[in-house]
Amino acid sequence: MYNTRVEYYKTLETEFEGPVIAYITGDRPGFETRIAQDVIDLFIAQLDKIGPVERIVLYLYTRGGDTSAAWNIVNLLKMYCDDLMVIIPHKAHSAGTIISLGANKIVMTKQATLSPIDPSLNTPMNPVIPNDPMNQTTPVSVEAVKGYIELAKDEFGIQDNQALSDVLIKLSEYVHPLVLGQVYRSRAQIKMLARKLLKNQIGDQDQLNRIIDFLCSDSGSHDYTINRREAERELGLNVTKPTSTQYNIIKGIYDDFSLELGFGQVFDPQMIQGAYAVRRGFIESVVGGSDFFVTEGRCSTVTTPNGPAIQVNKVFEGWRHSETSELPQTAQVLTLDGEVNYEQDNEFKL
Repeated sequence: MYNTRVEYYKTLETEFEGPVIAYITGDRPGFETRIAQDVIDLFIAQLDKIGPVERIVLYLYTRGGDTSAAWNIVNLLKMYCDDLMVIIPHKAHSAGTIISLGANKIVMTKQATLSPIDPSLNTPMNPVIPNDPMNQTTPVSVEAVKGYIELAKDEFGIQDNQALSDVLIKLSEYVHPLVLGQVYRSRAQIKMLARKLLKNQIGDQDQLNRIIDFLCSDSGSHDYTINRREAERELGLNVTKPTSTQYNIIKGIYDDFSLELGFGQVFDPQMIQGAYAVRRGFIESVVGGSDFFVTEGRCSTVTTPNGPAIQVNKVFEGWRHSETSELPQTAQVLTLDGEVNYEQDNEFKL
C-alpha cells in the first residue's frame, strides 16, 4: 500500500540521488489500463510539488498505450530536470519503451524487458469485447492491422486491387474506418518519436537507423521482449543494472503494487455480491501523494428468462487522490450532487 511504498521511495531516492515518481498501468485481466493523455495533468501536479531538480527517477511499469501521451510525459519530465533516469522493475513495453528511450539512463532488473513499439489504439469507436459484462472495448494494435494486410498480400497472394479492397472492407466491419486511419498515422509517428528520443543515447546515425528499424517494424509486435543484455549490447542503449540493495528495494515496490493491483487475478463477478472497487493504475511520489485510477461498481444477481444472471453496474471510473493510506476496502459510496464520496461503512449505497 502507499504508506509502505513511501518508505521504499525514500530509500530509493537516497540510492539514486533524486526524487522518485512511480507510474504504473495495471494489466489485470479485464481491468487493463494503458498510457493515456489523462495522466498529463496528474504528472504536472506531482512535478509542481517536486519542483525543478537535477535528477528525476521514474519508476515505470506498463504494457504500453498512447505513443503521443508517452512523448508528452517524457518532455514534461525533462522540463523539471536535467537528468532523467527510468527504473524498469519488470515490463516497459511499447509506449513504455518510448518513455525509456527518452531517459539519460535506464536501470533494468534481471527480469526487466522493453519491447518493440507497437502502439495500441483505444478509442470509443474500438470493437467491443464479445460477451464482456462490462462492455469494454479492445485495443487495436497497429502491427496487428499491418499483419492482416500482409497476410492477405504475402501469404494468400492477393494482388488484385478489387480483392484487396474487399479485404479492407471486411476489416472495416470489425474495426471502425476512422480507427484504421489513425493506425496509419501512428505507424509514421512512432518512427519520428523514436528518432528524436534516441538522440539522447545514440550518436552514430547508422546505429540509430538500425535501432529504429528494429523497434518500429523488423521485430513485429511487443510480444517480442528485449532483456537487459540485448538492450545494452545489441541496441546500444545506456543501461545499467541495480546493486543488490537497489534491486531489493525495486522488487519490494513491485511486489506491493502487484498485490494491490491484483496482477494475474481474473475479476469474476460471480464471486462478488455487492460493492467492488478495483484499482488499476498509479502515479505517486513522496511529496505528491498517490493518484490512483479506480473502477467502482456493484454486482448483483438478477432474474432473466434464461435463469439467474450476474448484473454488473459500474458507478464510477476515474482518478482519485490520496495523501496518506489507502481507502477502506468496504467503502460506501454516496452520490451527492454528482460527486462520488467515500465514507467508511460495511455497505455500498447510492
